[in-house]
Amino acid sequence: MGPDLAGARLDQALVALFPDYSRSRLQTWTRDGRVEVNGEQRRPRDKVALGDRLRLHAVSERQVACVAQPIPLRIVFEDPQVLVIDKPAGLVVHPAAGNPDGTLQNALLYHDPGLSELPRAGIVHRLDKDTTGLMVIARTQAAHKRLTGAIAAREVRREYRALVVGGMPAGGTIDMPIGRHPTQRTRMAVNPMGKRAVTHFRVLEHFRGHTLLKVLLETGRTHQIRVHLAHLRHPVFGDPVYGGRLQLPGGASDELKAVLRGFRRQALHAKRLEFMHPTSGRAMRFTTPIPADMRVVIDALAADADIHWQDRDHDDNDDHDTFDSFDGFDDYGDEED
Repeated sequence: MGPDLAGARLDQALVALFPDYSRSRLQTWTRDGRVEVNGEQRRPRDKVALGDRLRLHAVSERQVACVAQPIPLRIVFEDPQVLVIDKPAGLVVHPAAGNPDGTLQNALLYHDPGLSELPRAGIVHRLDKDTTGLMVIARTQAAHKRLTGAIAAREVRREYRALVVGGMPAGGTIDMPIGRHPTQRTRMAVNPMGKRAVTHFRVLEHFRGHTLLKVLLETGRTHQIRVHLAHLRHPVFGDPVYGGRLQLPGGASDELKAVLRGFRRQALHAKRLEFMHPTSGRAMRFTTPIPADMRVVIDALAADADIHWQDRDHDDNDDHDTFDSFDGFDDYGDEED
């Protein structure tokens, strides 16, 4: 042990000596007896001294219960450090009760067997089964550590499109804690005993009985967008858990009714992803179009609004895309989906 680390806690010294591993993992390995100081096991809080010899018995994070499966991936970007994918609806991110295989994690292990050395095959954040859009995957220990740290530090920007029920007049910020539902343990809810959760949103377009939103996550709690919007009584359209009964606009055509009734998932899409590359430090920004099934719903609602609002003065609606008073977003500008 050199003089620069003499007197430091063992876990602090390990972080400095083995930067590819997270502090929490190194602490776990220390408690499991996989770290030796001069041939003896120590506690994470024990101090190290000048001349101490440290030995780490690192454990492979090889996925025992998850096997490689040839599931197609929509790869947006790939290099030796990271992989960015566009997740389709219906694909579960990792195995869990009721979904033992056929997941994104199985697909990643087939695409890159080396990911078996990383926790959950390099997955550092998740999307719900029927939420579509962009995800970043780590491909090395160092990339995994830096990306998980960036997510914890809120340095990864995740922007969504959400079609919600009801007319929302303006954008805003939802700052409400989220935790387990007090009686339905498979659901999340706004809960004063939960963790802080912050969601920013802007109105992009109004329809009759629905609103299209741009949503930015500041935190990343389970079901955060779906729970927050449902709490405001504007649930994500089609949400089978938090959405309630289907509501049709008054006087809707048979065609519109068929489109709305045929959409059987939450209309939520992770459209934009921005992060710093874990090795080069270069700013990485990716976008992906709204998927076809969600676009059909939006177009049908827009056509319905055009028919019913055709006599309204167009100037009355100009403020739908005005966000100068909202500070929760950087102004990216909106490209066509």
